Amino acid sequence: MLELVHMGKTYPSAQDGDGVRVLKDISLKIDKAQSMVIVGPSGCGKSTLLNIIGALDRPTSGQVLFDGLDLSGLNETQLARFRNKQIGFVFQLHHLLPQCTVLENVLVPTLADKSHASTRQQTHARAVELLERVGLKGFLLRRPGELSGGQRQRVAVVRALINKPRLLLADEPTGSLDREASRNIADLLVELNSSEQVALIVVTHSLELAGRIGNVMELREGLLAGGSP
Repeated sequence: MLELVHMGKTYPSAQDGDGVRVLKDISLKIDKAQSMVIVGPSGCGKSTLLNIIGALDRPTSGQVLFDGLDLSGLNETQLARFRNKQIGFVFQLHHLLPQCTVLENVLVPTLADKSHASTRQQTHARAVELLERVGLKGFLLRRPGELSGGQRQRVAVVRALINKPRLLLADEPTGSLDREASRNIADLLVELNSSEQVALIVVTHSLELAGRIGNVMELREGLLAGGSP
């Protein structure tokens, strides 16, 4: 499904004419419903790698392929459409809209779709069903300020899944949560990886989270290699 082929990323630098090389010759494959955790020291390029995988940034060298399609050949409009349909994002901060209800926040990624009424009804039903599955049945009309941190992050996970993406990317999804909430989010990601058959890539500093998900890779000095939590 997803493949990185000798991918690298270099940022321009006024001090170094060759630039700062953050990622070096990274190759990997992610198949349907597979999960992977990427760990590494702060500033090693984990978020940069995730942004490139998620088509939020472009590599300097190499290829990012999705079902054989080279994403470098897409313009910004095409990339935006690709991200909306194929990839779900969960970040350390939930980025929920404070003025919107839980249900409205989940439905935000669907607003670009001009489908007819029956499809919108199906999407609404999916949002309600997912929120119930993650334990938020009685919270659909609440606003983010009325939720705990763990509840807000569960809303963010459901929002990331609403368009039935094939790849879910999570960048430090438990970084701002207490230990119990972190465990709940970890268990939720593992369950959804299986039940939704969505591929999952998690970037984290948390060795406990990495251990719960498994298949750990380590990013260090721009290189990605097999590791262990």
